[in-house]
Amino acid sequence: AATEVLAALLKSKSNSRRAVNRGYVTGLLRLHQDWHSHDMANTCVLTRRALLLCLKHIAALRSGREAFLAAQGMEILFSTTQNCLDDKSLEPVISIVLQILRQCHPKSPLPLVTASSAYTFLVPGIIASEPPSVLTEEDFEDDGEEEVDKDSDSEDVKEEDDDLEADVNKLSSKPGPDRPEEELMQYEAMCLELSCSFEELESKPGDDLNFEDTQYANHHHIPTAVFPKRHSLNKDQSSWGREREDTVQSSLLSMVKMGRSSVHLASKKGPGMNPYRNAQSNGLGIDSSGNEIPDIQAFLKEDAWEIDVISHPRMNASFSNSTRPRDTVEVIDKLLQTHPQHVPFHDPYLYLAKARRTRSVAGFKMMAFPDLWGHSPPPSAQSMLERKCGIQRIKIFEDVRRLIQPSDVINKVVFSLDEPWLLQDTASNCLRFFSKFESGNLRKAIQVREFEYDLLVNADVNHTQHQQWFYFQVSGMRAAVPYRFNIINCEKPNSQFNYGMQPTLYSVKEALLGRPTWIRMGHEICYYKNHYRQSAAVTGGASGKCYYTLTFAVTFPHDEDVCYLAYHYPYTYTALMTHLDILEKSVNPKQVYFRQEVLCQTLGGNSCPLVTITAMPESNSADHLEQFRKRPYQVITARVHPGESNASWVMKGTLEFLVSSDPVARLLRENFIFKIIPMLNPDGVINGKKIKIFLDMEQRLDIWMEISLGLVLPC
Repeated sequence: AATEVLAALLKSKSNSRRAVNRGYVTGLLRLHQDWHSHDMANTCVLTRRALLLCLKHIAALRSGREAFLAAQGMEILFSTTQNCLDDKSLEPVISIVLQILRQCHPKSPLPLVTASSAYTFLVPGIIASEPPSVLTEEDFEDDGEEEVDKDSDSEDVKEEDDDLEADVNKLSSKPGPDRPEEELMQYEAMCLELSCSFEELESKPGDDLNFEDTQYANHHHIPTAVFPKRHSLNKDQSSWGREREDTVQSSLLSMVKMGRSSVHLASKKGPGMNPYRNAQSNGLGIDSSGNEIPDIQAFLKEDAWEIDVISHPRMNASFSNSTRPRDTVEVIDKLLQTHPQHVPFHDPYLYLAKARRTRSVAGFKMMAFPDLWGHSPPPSAQSMLERKCGIQRIKIFEDVRRLIQPSDVINKVVFSLDEPWLLQDTASNCLRFFSKFESGNLRKAIQVREFEYDLLVNADVNHTQHQQWFYFQVSGMRAAVPYRFNIINCEKPNSQFNYGMQPTLYSVKEALLGRPTWIRMGHEICYYKNHYRQSAAVTGGASGKCYYTLTFAVTFPHDEDVCYLAYHYPYTYTALMTHLDILEKSVNPKQVYFRQEVLCQTLGGNSCPLVTITAMPESNSADHLEQFRKRPYQVITARVHPGESNASWVMKGTLEFLVSSDPVARLLRENFIFKIIPMLNPDGVINGKKIKIFLDMEQRLDIWMEISLGLVLPC
């Protein structure tokens, strides 16, 4: 009872200051040790908890934390608690110990030269900001913030439930336009199908597809007749892939800004836009003879091939051990000869050509193997990982052990975008990392122990915040050895990783064995607040922002493999552009109206695609054209946030369904015109992070909201 009264008194900051000034912290720690050593039967847990509450209230003050650290409080609580984390009878004690350890762990800045992104993009009219100052202890307010340990069960931020029943009388089903209707007429440039005569869409002799005899594409597969055989790109096709067309189609948004309400485009695809019409294929289907796939290592040793050359192919020539340049097309040819693959709606040759046209802030020269080679769905659905309690506590104690017992900490930087001169030691036992490819995001990797690494992801371009998406390559591993990865600069206060979600993994060796599949993998996963803080100079004078750690362990399937780890199944901008071209070739132009256009050019110089899908009118008669032009619009958009790659996979399935022969899809096409922007933020997807100062996005959304609400029907 006396200790509980003392704990209640120490809730007062003035009383806590007196306790610190009189040296009571050391005495409280001695009492804790004494009770811990003598209460072997755990009969005085409440007394021990009350003593710890006294320390917790004192630690709410900066002076109290300093006194606690000076009295070796971290070491004492660590040593007295580390062996009883699983003891349920000591739960009241362990919970308070964890709160004190997290409260008193010295706050420090992230191990980065600057909080700003490793990539910068000069935006016209925007003055570059100065780098943030170095973090000091004064950056943190002495607010006595309390940590509550519920072993990942509770969110740090609880939002009020706003899902209340709305008053339907206050809702407006069709709000009025915010500008004169005469001005809205200029958006006819985005609805070219309404003024189309459809004469140019009639089939011509020599078309690739015989749609009279071929089954139309559905959402399960694409007909093999779509792809005539090809072995490699010819000279003209290769040069097309490396160079951007001289005549780029003007963006629709630019037309609208210029007030051009009537724009004529010759056809769905201009001349020279598709060099694959007559290209040859080397048979992307599965080997029907049932031959066994040859041994990977024997294949790699032949002609001095290295798995590193295969695993992240260059957009141009690559080099093997023989120092002879190998064009990536040659690499693809050789791989497909020995490792045939069939990924629906994917073509490595077309992907390569599209990747050469994609522009990135960092000027990527490499491609990720999973994106080039393709991805097949897992053979069966993967269930959520069963949650294991106690992992967060173990990780907090490991962080404390790293602080008080640093002798076994390697702390070696093995990869850094900020230090491009840093060469990865291929002879050492450490893993090798790489992320300079489309959608890749890993800024720095630090080896903590032999099989443990701290990782940091990049912030938004031109910014210091928004770290969530990760996608990187790792190699040089040993099979059947658990490696632990700690991503230490996450920002969200909670994550689905605490509730069964797992990172995704793609193995190059597994892909070459005929299993090109992203799978959910990882164990001992948890997401929790760490001791890293952001400088108050960065946050505009407010207290330093908290960071969170995502930690997981991975056991790789093969020795010396090359694997890719990602937040979710990646989906790149190049994959989208490849998919749209293949999809367009798969539709029957007599039944499906499919048009690719350019909504606008992004800041980074990439085209933001706009797709129109609907059913062709039955004929060119006035009645049928009138029925066609009265169809309401449905606007579908995705990927405004580049880290939400799941949206692109949903969009991929939506596109494939809408052009399929499914009766529901046919009915939808006959009743609606679908305007689809499958990727609203191409630059963000390409660079692995969005570019801050994303111009014109609100205006684009305003335009499409007006169209979708039926405010623009230029009949």
